[in-house]
Amino acid sequence: MRFVYPYTVHQSADGAWQVRFPDVPEALTEGDTQADAHALASDALLAALGGLAKMKRGLPAPSAKGQFFVVVPMLESAKLALYLAMREAGLNKVTLAHKLGKQEGEVRRMLDLDHQTKIGTLEDALWHLGKQIASEVRQAA
Repeated sequence: MRFVYPYTVHQSADGAWQVRFPDVPEALTEGDTQADAHALASDALLAALGGLAKMKRGLPAPSAKGQFFVVVPMLESAKLALYLAMREAGLNKVTLAHKLGKQEGEVRRMLDLDHQTKIGTLEDALWHLGKQIASEVRQAA
């Protein structure tokens, strides 16, 4: 799954610039200026996706159309991919920890978007679930 989500920015009646993600309605933010709103978009998206994962809900697939996009950073993308792979395999944190020979707390941190995890650790966990990380380098927007 590509974690690239479109969003819109518009000015509300009170003058604030609002950011909305059509695929992730939980991700909302606003700024005093249009530039502020764009700067806050990524944090709003990550907070919403992290919240959905903590609530053990599915993650919405991103649509392809939009004027503006947030590209979820590689580390967070790998963590979200691990979460989705666990759901697909019907595994909980304890079961995955056993499969990886780790403690449940380690798996919990691997899924925490606010915790720094080595990308190789996530790569290994995804490999055990039959998944592989593929990176792409492209021109910045």
